[in-house]
Amino acid sequence: MPITDEIKKTLSDPTPLYALAGAGDLAYEKLREVPGKVEALAADRKGTQEKAAVRLQEAQARLVEAQAKVTETVTTLPTDLKVLQEKAQVFALQQVGRAAELAVKAKEVYDELAVRGKAVVDKGQDEDRTQTQGAGPAVVAVDAEEPVEAGIVAEEPAEETASASAKKTPRARKSGEKPAESSGEDSAAAAGK
Repeated sequence: MPITDEIKKTLSDPTPLYALAGAGDLAYEKLREVPGKVEALAADRKGTQEKAAVRLQEAQARLVEAQAKVTETVTTLPTDLKVLQEKAQVFALQQVGRAAELAVKAKEVYDELAVRGKAVVDKGQDEDRTQTQGAGPAVVAVDAEEPVEAGIVAEEPAEETASASAKKTPRARKSGEKPAESSGEDSAAAAGK
């Protein structure tokens, strides 16, 4: 019997019916608001269409103005191609002249900077010499074969430097030392031995 009591209690409880009635009332209320919203949307649509029409007219007016300006510009262009060619040639010659002037000025500035740089280097070397005169010449070992005095760089012509390095390349190796990379001539000479 407890099941029958439960069924009677469930059937006699009005809560589900109340929920159903509340949902129906809410739906009815929302449906009553729909016509007002439809009218508002229609009014907005009309306003939007009017704004779009105004913007379209403004855009068309701007397009007509732009077309008129383009037409005016095209009609004012010189029709004689020879005149245009002459103007282009004159302009090109002027630019070549200006480029030549700039190149001359750049060379002058370059030379001035070179003179200035030489003066700075000479001054620095003079100061180094006066400081080192009291202490005697300092020797720096650049290569095991050639000691060089500090501040003085021996300059050799490019040919001598290349031949000297070629002569030094096949020197005797110590044990465990990798062979030095050599040029094609050195490898050919080594192959001939």
